[in-house]
Amino acid sequence: MTATLVLTPQLRAQLQAWLQEDIGRGDLSAPALGDRRGHAHWLAKAPGLFCGGVLLEPLLHQLDPQGQVRLLVGEGQPVEPGQRLLELEGLASALVAVERTALNLAMRLSGVATATAALVQQLEGTGVRLADTRKTTPGLRQLEKYAVRCGGGLNHRLGLDDAAMLKENHLAWSGGVVAAVAAVRVQAPWPARVIVEAETATEALAAVAAGADGVLLDEFSPAALGELVPQLRAAAAVRPGGQGVVLEASGVQPDQLRAYAATGIDLISTSAPITRSPWLDLSMRFES
Repeated sequence: MTATLVLTPQLRAQLQAWLQEDIGRGDLSAPALGDRRGHAHWLAKAPGLFCGGVLLEPLLHQLDPQGQVRLLVGEGQPVEPGQRLLELEGLASALVAVERTALNLAMRLSGVATATAALVQQLEGTGVRLADTRKTTPGLRQLEKYAVRCGGGLNHRLGLDDAAMLKENHLAWSGGVVAAVAAVRVQAPWPARVIVEAETATEALAAVAAGADGVLLDEFSPAALGELVPQLRAAAAVRPGGQGVVLEASGVQPDQLRAYAATGIDLISTSAPITRSPWLDLSMRFES
């Protein structure tokens, strides 16, 4: 599945910093290569989804503005061991210097996309979407969430400014669900979705009654959700204007996805593709 990655000034600055982290004061192997130009390609060494190839060109251009990259596999597309993923050419010293940073990013992102796709496949035909969480690697959030999209997942929210998620502490310190939702509605500096994390049926029903846009149902069993979801839908139907509510399950084990999908929820959110996925093994091969 294709997804779009915007190379913002912030992301370009991050790429530059990551490349500089590896190069340091300078690549001490560069004198062995001189001004020679070279060709290389990337290979997949394991099956999965490819993601992150689009980062190679902006990385390479920091060292060789005339360097060229030809992508042979689209972002989010399946690959098999031995498959050629892309071809590149430029100053040999630049190709060597950029190799590790570019491959590290692509292997990480390909692993996330591959893990996401495996979970999305389990939900095929249910109408339930898989969403990520804010459990991301500091500095890699934009890229890891991009990889989730490449794997067919949905980004829940990019940060604290994207939607108001009212959790246990918010509810306790603000005086309850109704007070917390009202405070955000009145005082938030810009319009945003309000989502309440509910740990009990009482909290979930209160969230719907308070006008929350979404309810995150945390660590409910499939049986409990099967009883609660119709009640929440009915409560939302009598709100002014019949405003619907997005119902989301969290705290779900990967082997229970279909059981939860059968309860009538809209989303399942999980950090697993980002926090538990292994890197997808890729390599770069140099050509004479």
